[in-house]
Amino acid sequence: MDKILEGLVSSNHSVAVKRAIVKKVVEAAEKEVTEEQCQALFTLTSRLILLGEDAFQKQIGFQVLEAYARYHRPEFEHFFSRDFVLSLLQQGYGQLDHRDPAIIDYIHCCLRLLISCPSVLEIFSVIQVEVLRMVCERPEPGLCARLSTLLSDFMQCIPRDKSGILFCQQLVRTISYFHCFASQERELREYVGQVTKVSTLLQNIWKADPATLLPSLQEVFAIISSTDPSFDPSIALASLVQHIPVQMITVLIKSLTTDQNVKDASMTKALCRMIDWLSWPLAQHVDTWVIALLKGLAAVQKFTILIDVTLLKIELVFSRLWYPIVRQGALAVLSHMLLSFQHSPEAFHLVVPHIVHLVQSLRTDGLPTSKAFLLQFTELIHCMMYQYSGFPDLYDHILEVIKDLPKPAEEKIKLVLNQSAWTSQSNSFASGLLKQTGKSETGKTGLINLGNTCYMNSIIQTLFMATDFRRHVLSLHLNGSNTLMKKLQLLFAFLAHTQRAAYAPKNFLEASRPPWFNMGSQQDCSEYLRFLLDRLHEEEKTLQVLESATPKAVSLFDVNSKDPTNLISEDHKDSDLTRAETKSANDGKTLIERMFGGKLISGIRCMQCNCISEKEEPFTDLSLAFCPSASSRNSPKPQGPSEEPKVLCQRSVNGGSEAPEQGSANTSASSALYEPVSNEPPLSVPDLVNYFLAPEILDEDNAYFCEKCSSLQRAERTMKVVSAPEYLILTLLRFSYDAKCHIRRKILDNVTIPSVLGLPVHAPSTPSQWSSATSSPLQVDSLESSENLAKKLKPSQGDEEEERKARIDEVEGENRAGEMPIQSVPYVLSSLVMHSGISSESGHYYTYGRNINGADGTQHPANHSPIKDDLGNGKADCSVCTCSVLSAPPEQGETLPNNGQEARDWLLFNDSRVTFTSFQLVQNITNRFPKDTAYVLMYRKQELPGQNLNGGLIANEMRQSAEPPLQKELLDAIIKDNKLYLQEQELNARTQALQPPSSSCSFRPNGSDDNNPPGSCGPSGGGGGGGGFNTISRLVF
Repeated sequence: MDKILEGLVSSNHSVAVKRAIVKKVVEAAEKEVTEEQCQALFTLTSRLILLGEDAFQKQIGFQVLEAYARYHRPEFEHFFSRDFVLSLLQQGYGQLDHRDPAIIDYIHCCLRLLISCPSVLEIFSVIQVEVLRMVCERPEPGLCARLSTLLSDFMQCIPRDKSGILFCQQLVRTISYFHCFASQERELREYVGQVTKVSTLLQNIWKADPATLLPSLQEVFAIISSTDPSFDPSIALASLVQHIPVQMITVLIKSLTTDQNVKDASMTKALCRMIDWLSWPLAQHVDTWVIALLKGLAAVQKFTILIDVTLLKIELVFSRLWYPIVRQGALAVLSHMLLSFQHSPEAFHLVVPHIVHLVQSLRTDGLPTSKAFLLQFTELIHCMMYQYSGFPDLYDHILEVIKDLPKPAEEKIKLVLNQSAWTSQSNSFASGLLKQTGKSETGKTGLINLGNTCYMNSIIQTLFMATDFRRHVLSLHLNGSNTLMKKLQLLFAFLAHTQRAAYAPKNFLEASRPPWFNMGSQQDCSEYLRFLLDRLHEEEKTLQVLESATPKAVSLFDVNSKDPTNLISEDHKDSDLTRAETKSANDGKTLIERMFGGKLISGIRCMQCNCISEKEEPFTDLSLAFCPSASSRNSPKPQGPSEEPKVLCQRSVNGGSEAPEQGSANTSASSALYEPVSNEPPLSVPDLVNYFLAPEILDEDNAYFCEKCSSLQRAERTMKVVSAPEYLILTLLRFSYDAKCHIRRKILDNVTIPSVLGLPVHAPSTPSQWSSATSSPLQVDSLESSENLAKKLKPSQGDEEEERKARIDEVEGENRAGEMPIQSVPYVLSSLVMHSGISSESGHYYTYGRNINGADGTQHPANHSPIKDDLGNGKADCSVCTCSVLSAPPEQGETLPNNGQEARDWLLFNDSRVTFTSFQLVQNITNRFPKDTAYVLMYRKQELPGQNLNGGLIANEMRQSAEPPLQKELLDAIIKDNKLYLQEQELNARTQALQPPSSSCSFRPNGSDDNNPPGSCGPSGGGGGGGGFNTISRLVF
């Protein structure tokens, strides 16, 4: 029979004929056949099965073998013996290698035919040993899948006891060597199917013998935590996760995270590779395990691992959102990683550039699940933008693309953030160095946050953008001194000329930090600004005193030691007499006084005897309070003749930020009124200045003791500016004290910021082109406007009309007697510091600065046509005794509509990030981001050709025509640091070239530097002599 079959296979007959003859051979199996014939048939069919030239021959072999083995079982037992199986598994068959999957298929088929025979037990014992050896040889996925199918059908072939544990461990390690290089979908599906068969075998073993589970999982962790750079385990290990009982998560994670033998580098590798498993298409519960491990590491405060892994893998996790099959698990991991990473916006900002494209794709991909997924995703984005507010340049495009999608309530956002945080505020975070990229397209240099130092960075950038001040500082010849001014000069030089994208001002921080400011804690930028200017002023005063004792000594603060008058540019020099007058007028004044110093006169007039007491006071900034009636909403507005005057509550003129207690501002419940809010525009900066300068009535408990009357009398207190500074600094007092709750609250009301305003200055009468009037600061156009301007409490009803007329008569009489006229001095907005946050105790500062172009560094003069008040209900002429909005030429304000070109005249300084913005965005920032409010504003005085101010002083004396050349000492320092920077870049490139791409997990790509949301205050490396440093204790809110 075997000869017939062999001849048939090699014959040229048609397939139909061959099938008919094979059928006859199979039917003949029922008849008696000698043992020799059976052995010959078994040998032939085995050869056809294993070495057949085509599928038809293999099929014939299986059919005949199965038929004769069924009817001649003893003969088949003798043929398929223990030794034969051992030979197949160790040596193969003919030219067929022992690792060929066909051998496993053949053994599998024969075992099914012998399952009821006693001899099969011997074969099982052989297979138990051989499969362990085969697994240790790391078979390919195809062979391993065939072997898994065999063992799943014949569990008796699986090694037992210790060998069983070893088998599971080796099988796990074998999976880690699986790799698929296929590019066709069919091949990929086949690979996934093979891996699934192997993982299913392990699942069956774990169920049958639970003692093998834990050692298997230990082997998984040993594999994924390996730091061997030559070994990259396959993500096919993800197929095992779905078979691990979920109830074991807590115990296993606790065991891993508390094991002192597990090094941080190993744990980092393991977590990174588990996150890679999110790419495995059929794995379930991978996200559950990843999140559980992240939480476990947070519980044992291994924050360095969490920071490293998050920054390294956050973009990969985000990229998985593009694939619907793994999208949901990836979003769960992404949400946890972002929401828990609350010490810095760095991780969120890594994915920000990809958000808009993903949202647009989700809107158009047409999948039924995309809509629900988009809602979940946008909720996450809203939470992150709320947590890390203060970056309008990054978030504007995102807000635009998701504006029609629902936004979660603020309470829900707070709840989600609180539940997701790694730690409380008392915890400290480890951190590494930020990778600094090249300078932005603005050409400006950022400032690295050294640990909650955004308060300093914002002020430094504000002073740097004060062009005249910066140029004077850079022009000073400080002769190698170690003064604070010298450190400021060096800092300005680096900001102007370093090649670094961001500079680390460590030395300046150490020198300028107020003694009561704790290192690493958040501070008030306004308080820091006052301290800094005062230090610089007192330092120069001290040097002047020392110089006066030694007249021949060269001034440390001369711009040119040979000719102090070189402050005046060649293009702006006047006559010798004028120059001499200028020098004489500035004798004894420090640079801070000349740049930021102004003068106020505060006066108190007794309403009984009309005796006036006045006092002149210098100032470097004006602290502008909000009316406590409703923060800033209840703004005064013009009234008609028939209306009762509106009354505003008086606040501390000197800038106290505490609001009075309930009722303390009122003397009469019937006369003190608050105007309700009714669709009125917000207050403007001029409104707050007018509130500051307007008269105040001193009465009852606050009555004035008049020396002439020798008693407490009702009096009127006035404030007027008599000398306008070159740079007007305005601080909006946004932090009020809540007497009921005993906490400081932030006033979030929007304030309109004009690009140009007019400041009323009382000056001696001189011919000028300024808008002027012959009235005093108390000049009144009408009865109503007088009362509306005065921030006073109304007198009793019986005396009100008579007293008001008497006051107006007095004022008019004084005006006729020749009181100082009022000049409306125009100022143009130079920069403003924004505070992002809802509390006075925390938040983030960033700065908008005017980018001054042109060789002379000057801005175009304001349009000095009749002054208009652009606020309130329409434009109405206002008296020059009040601060007002001036109209600006197009180049002064925001970009004109339809010009097709984005404005480039404004910059946003956000720690190390510097970007272009526009004045329109500056004005609308609080509308778009309610927590972001203007806090400190700096205006620059505008000069007209030949205009004299402040009693004839020449303003041009303070203006330098161009950036001064760098002195040799500064130039040498910058050259040295730029060389160091290039060396650092080269060293980093060499180091990365020597390392595998995934070997380093401490890399911080493109992050913001804040450690305290919304975005600030985290240490960073790099930086021009300053260098970064690690902050041990950093706030988180």
